[in-house]
Amino acid sequence: MDPETRKSRIDEHRAEIRKLEAEEAETQSVWPPPGYYMVWHVVIGMMLGGIGATVSLAANALGAPLFGERSLQLIRVYLTFPMGAQALEAETGLVVFVGVCLYLGTGAILGIGFHLLMSTVFAKASSAKRFVISTLLGLALWIVNFYLILSWLQPMLQGDNWIVRLVPFWVAAFTHLAFVWTMFLGEFWGKFEPNEAR
Repeated sequence: MDPETRKSRIDEHRAEIRKLEAEEAETQSVWPPPGYYMVWHVVIGMMLGGIGATVSLAANALGAPLFGERSLQLIRVYLTFPMGAQALEAETGLVVFVGVCLYLGTGAILGIGFHLLMSTVFAKASSAKRFVISTLLGLALWIVNFYLILSWLQPMLQGDNWIVRLVPFWVAAFTHLAFVWTMFLGEFWGKFEPNEAR
């Protein structure tokens, strides 16, 4: 093959390679993605909710003996919702373990909603404002859970309202506040920096 033909074919191949590289660059996804990345915030909310529930439960378990209660009494009382009075007699074992898992799972699910709200509606708010909002959300969650739902639903399903009756109001309020305050403190992990280049 003469040098002129060889050079011409090399140039053609190089042009084809550049064209393929340009097509690949157009089809590749941009990381990090631009704008609000919902999957990221759902996963972070779930993680922070699980951590918040763990801190909330640990604070309750460590504090309960100071008031003459068993360390996981809160779990036993919460288990009266599905199990009735027999949950109060449950010893540490499978029943209590399942109760702890349900508590942590509920925290993870609630954490998704909390984080989505904080990362959208209150994304630009100052730390002080976000703390106040977190506190108000925690108290609202406690009031809705205890007094607007459980106060009538548990008696309807189980015949008594053990949760509202046996959990002192300040313990219930503190448990919910410990959850949201932990999430508030962990929110800096949930920040997502979108790709601005377009």
